[in-house]
Amino acid sequence: MPKTTDFDYTLPEGSIAQNPLQRRDSSRLLVLNRADGTVQHRKFSEISDYLNPGDVLVANNSRVLPARLLGHKVETKGKVEILLLEKQDGDEWRVLAGGRNIIPGLSVQLHDKDGQDTDLVAEVVSVENGPIRRVRFNKAIEPFLNQVGHTPLPPYIHTALADPERYQTIYAKPEGSAAAPTAGLHFSPELLLRLRDKGVIFEEITLHVGLDTFKPVETEDAEDHSIHSEWCRITPESAERINRAKLAGGRIVAIGTTSTRVLETAALRSAGVAGPLSIMSLLDNRAAGISACAWRPVAAYEGKTDLYIYPGFRFRAVDAMVTNFHLPKSSLVMMVSAFATRNQILSSYRIAVEKGYRFYSFGDAMLIE
Repeated sequence: MPKTTDFDYTLPEGSIAQNPLQRRDSSRLLVLNRADGTVQHRKFSEISDYLNPGDVLVANNSRVLPARLLGHKVETKGKVEILLLEKQDGDEWRVLAGGRNIIPGLSVQLHDKDGQDTDLVAEVVSVENGPIRRVRFNKAIEPFLNQVGHTPLPPYIHTALADPERYQTIYAKPEGSAAAPTAGLHFSPELLLRLRDKGVIFEEITLHVGLDTFKPVETEDAEDHSIHSEWCRITPESAERINRAKLAGGRIVAIGTTSTRVLETAALRSAGVAGPLSIMSLLDNRAAGISACAWRPVAAYEGKTDLYIYPGFRFRAVDAMVTNFHLPKSSLVMMVSAFATRNQILSSYRIAVEKGYRFYSFGDAMLIE
């Protein structure tokens, strides 16, 4: 049974990237070969050397909402910050609220991006866990987000972002994420065109990333962690193209842990697994109805996934993974440790620190193959 402390590591604060590089594909790339544990150091623009004609890159095309809203209490003028998490019924949202005494019945008048008052008001409906609140807006907030919303950045980034588009992938389309699928930030238009010309297939799926992606696992035993649920979609057309590429001899290369989560969810659904997926690792993948076949085709799927991937999980769809360097004791570092091994990942991270790699959202990348 893996312990949460097994996935801890030491990272100097100076290794955390605060700004994106000028060119997206100029970041560094650490290539980890799972078969022999070897590590190579390359530029991200050279990732094409590791991809073959017929391989399919699967990317999460979710776009980050300008979900950070600033305002003040109508009665006392006290400052309030609201971060949109998930839309509920009507004009109600689950939000992360910052400020004092954010209690039911409180009304918050929102500011525009210049700090001026607007006619948009959020009323606190109920209190959930910790700083989580349910609020009701006096009108649908979505049409006004470009006027009042700010791009949310991870809590470890303390430098303002000059261009909010640098926290979006170049192929981002449907809005819905509270955080970027950061492995995709490394791809430039020029790089994607080179990969296309080489015969590498590019396929888009969607998972709207929640803030819990940054949440450390706090339970002593890793499998006792309550995994977050996120909405995702893989269309029938995408599933068919991905399966066709695999059957033709190509590899499925997931761009990021979010794409990995969607693909493995879709593979389990195609295997006939129904109900919650969060117990899959706990059951060591021996649940009834799962074939012993190493590969399962992915099925079209739309809905929430609570798939929790940590060591012991058997991957059925993904052959290789492009990913950033993740927070200690997080579910994401556990996922990549399940794809490689814990020792391989922690050893690679130690090497990355020694070699001066940049960590986290705006940092460098890994290719695990």
